[in-house]
Amino acid sequence: MIVEAVTKRGGFVTRNRCRPGVTALAGWLLALCGCGYHVAGHGDALPKSIHVIAVPPIENRTTTFRIEQKLTAATIHEFLAKTNYRIVSDPSGGDAVLTGKVVSLEVVPLLFQTQSTAGSPGTATSTLAQATAMMVTMRCEITLKERDTDKVLYHTDNFVFRNEYQLATSGTGTETQSQVETFFQEGDPALDRMSQDFARTLVATVTENF
Repeated sequence: MIVEAVTKRGGFVTRNRCRPGVTALAGWLLALCGCGYHVAGHGDALPKSIHVIAVPPIENRTTTFRIEQKLTAATIHEFLAKTNYRIVSDPSGGDAVLTGKVVSLEVVPLLFQTQSTAGSPGTATSTLAQATAMMVTMRCEITLKERDTDKVLYHTDNFVFRNEYQLATSGTGTETQSQVETFFQEGDPALDRMSQDFARTLVATVTENF
């Protein structure tokens, strides 16, 4: 997994690259956050004045249906599991507010297996290529601000998440396009894995790279 982020802090610009190392139902997580649920963990590099972080829904500027819900739920879960911060969904209830926008999302077949099929006498053998893995690249804008002062604690408009995922194959060699198209369907386990990977990287970047 590769994550790149161009970060602006105090007039300086830095470029971060990292290779880091599940998720619960979105409704359950958001309900917990509405109550200000707290799970003990680690990771407290942010200012000591920050105790509660508001995580409103991530904005989706792509055509991928409801991906923002998966990403938001996974981000909330990661904060609860890995940090000491209380998490709420209402921006007015946090010491700091984390906002995000999915700007672009690209899925590209990466690895292929080929299958040859013998034709009838007098015809050529046909070869079909089937994707066995694909590369997901997602670019986001991420901002963490102190609510009372509006001070920017973390910001990047080029948070690039990139990872490789395996595809299920049926051996027919005809479903490559449909595999890519259905990867982001609601409830797809691959989308859950991608959301968890994204959240793990985002939370580590925001809390540990401050």
